[in-house]
Amino acid sequence: MSRRTKMIEKIKELMYQPKFIRNIGIVAHIDHGKTTLSDNLLAGAGMISEELAGDARSLDFDEQESARGITIDAASVSMVHKFDNNDYLINLIDTPGHVDFGGDVTRAMRAVDGAVVVVCAVEGIMPQTETVFRQALKENVRPVLFINKVDRLINELKLEPEELQNRFLKIIAEANKLIKGMAPEDKKDEWKVDVTDGSVAFGSAYHNWAINIPIMQKSGINFKDIIDYCDNENQKELAQKVPITEVLLGMVVEHLPSPLVSQAYRVPTIWDGDIETEEGQAMIHTDSEGPLAVMVTNVSIDKHAGEIATGRVYGGTIEKGSEVFLVGSHAKARAQQVGVFFGAERVNTDKVPAGNIVAITGAKGAIAGETICDASKKIKEFEGIEHISEPVVTVAVEAKNTKDLPKLIEVLRQVSKEDPTVRVDINEETGQHLISGMGELHLEIITYRINEKGVEIETSEPIVVYRETVAGKIENPVEGKSPNKHNRFYITVEPLDQSVYDAIDEGTIKEGRVKGKEMATTFIESGLEKEEARKVWDVYNKSIFINATRGIQYLDEVRELLIEGFESALDAGPISNEIAMGLKFKLVDAKLHEDAVHRGPAQVLPSIRKAIFAAIMMAQPTLLEPIQKVFINTPQDYMGNATREIQNRRGQIVDMGQEGDMASIESKVPVAEMFGFAGDIRSATEGRCLWSTENAGFERLPNELQKQIIREIRERKGLSPEPYGPEHYIG
Repeated sequence: MSRRTKMIEKIKELMYQPKFIRNIGIVAHIDHGKTTLSDNLLAGAGMISEELAGDARSLDFDEQESARGITIDAASVSMVHKFDNNDYLINLIDTPGHVDFGGDVTRAMRAVDGAVVVVCAVEGIMPQTETVFRQALKENVRPVLFINKVDRLINELKLEPEELQNRFLKIIAEANKLIKGMAPEDKKDEWKVDVTDGSVAFGSAYHNWAINIPIMQKSGINFKDIIDYCDNENQKELAQKVPITEVLLGMVVEHLPSPLVSQAYRVPTIWDGDIETEEGQAMIHTDSEGPLAVMVTNVSIDKHAGEIATGRVYGGTIEKGSEVFLVGSHAKARAQQVGVFFGAERVNTDKVPAGNIVAITGAKGAIAGETICDASKKIKEFEGIEHISEPVVTVAVEAKNTKDLPKLIEVLRQVSKEDPTVRVDINEETGQHLISGMGELHLEIITYRINEKGVEIETSEPIVVYRETVAGKIENPVEGKSPNKHNRFYITVEPLDQSVYDAIDEGTIKEGRVKGKEMATTFIESGLEKEEARKVWDVYNKSIFINATRGIQYLDEVRELLIEGFESALDAGPISNEIAMGLKFKLVDAKLHEDAVHRGPAQVLPSIRKAIFAAIMMAQPTLLEPIQKVFINTPQDYMGNATREIQNRRGQIVDMGQEGDMASIESKVPVAEMFGFAGDIRSATEGRCLWSTENAGFERLPNELQKQIIREIRERKGLSPEPYGPEHYIG
């Protein structure tokens, strides 16, 4: 029996022993060594040769990943490792580090229970490290820390043992500060990483060695020895004495939880149902005999097998050929094949039980965030997956050949299914479609993949996505009349309080229609007045709709129509047809016709939309532009050039620091000014800088640019050059 066949048999056996399963993600800032580390773990499991570990980048199997040298898609692999005489099934997900692909990290965190956070010893904790910590801790995923590229501190920076130690302590302190700030209240102390207990390791993934306190005690090797090995260019021998696989997997097995432990505290926060029910208890106890509960975290398209849904089985067992129910889509499907990932390929099995990461073929229509259960035993949905950032750059896409138009529409739908952070607007009338993504690179990759699927396309220059809001408030309500003049609605608008906006942004307040008074306490805690908090009808696009009326007859009958009108108005605002956000609307009065025939959708929807548009246009309508944080590390000599590059792009310098002869600059720059930045900053610093970006939300566009940008957007969309005044909507 070959080694591969033996491993597959062992995986099938260990699947049913959740105590010996570890579902882990490898997360880090870009280029800190995630994929190289994954290589080492694959080599340790005998899946690739040890000589290739560090160079192979085995989990970057997409050709764009190989060409660009970065991870674009989260890649899953299941493998068996021996530790302390026991075999463990390690389900590993290698995630991207580039800010444009952060959505993949968020989705991967829903599937795993623990995360190995990789930090480069030279660069330390970087912006994207903070983001991945936040993504992991928000999903109740426990972290351990691996400080990588230690050999560079010794060989390049020539640090002494004491200096090494200080550098490590600083990184660990910063990591613990992030854990303290973001971990669940009851886990803050327990999840802190600590050198003494072995939840922190140091090493070089490229040179295949690592060390932590338990291994130091076992092997007798200390930091002075490591410096000697590095100085003498003898890291190969070091890798034989303290192999990275042994150290890392020891850390994973001892410090990261099995599904049996993690599901008890994770399920209550990610599942909407009653924990005391049969399905709730099955998930809490990782019971493979209970009702089926699968959370889909990713959908990919396979040329031969079609759609492959990757998900975490939280309860029950999914079987090959079984009929399943997609809770969000309200549709039945058949799981034609089920199995586990073995790197670039899938290994089919008859069943996959609770506690495992599964690949399902045939769950047509599933999207990331979907809940799959037995067709005969329907369950409540899992909480939706909330992505930390939203699309900020758009390109228009057209098929080069008209005959490809139907195929392009199909491919665009596939693309938005594979990557939920991409927003696709399909206009079948004009044949021009819009794709919005996280940045230039994100859109480049999406464009490449559309071409790869057999449709030749032309794309426009990237367009920045703006948002609409108001800077003032209106004292007197705006009246919206229905076309038949029998129904009238009176609306006020003002900017949403920052504390409430932040609570929606952070997910403390969930978007959606509010049923009863269940959310009132959360609204009050977020800063909304008590009277208003009890009357919120809807939370949408980081805006709220409050019913501030009293005793209006028939109002409940038109409630859903009013909310629908509110949501559709916010999807394309009156200033420039962009999404409106950060608004607080109040319905203060209404007059409704007593006959239901005269207050149907054709009467209510236009009247509420017009009232909302008029209110926005009377309350100092304002455009918001997307902002990115830009972090630059460069030698002191080039600091002036780098700051000039930022300031020439309407950027603000937020902070500056110095370490040795290196300067660090933290700044904020509008996304609209960031095109071509990569080439310009390289020229300005003669290629001697490291830089990264992080999305920083939306800020008000400067007054002097408002008119010009509004006119440009409106002309691009084929609208009249100037927005209509309020009288257009209510006159």
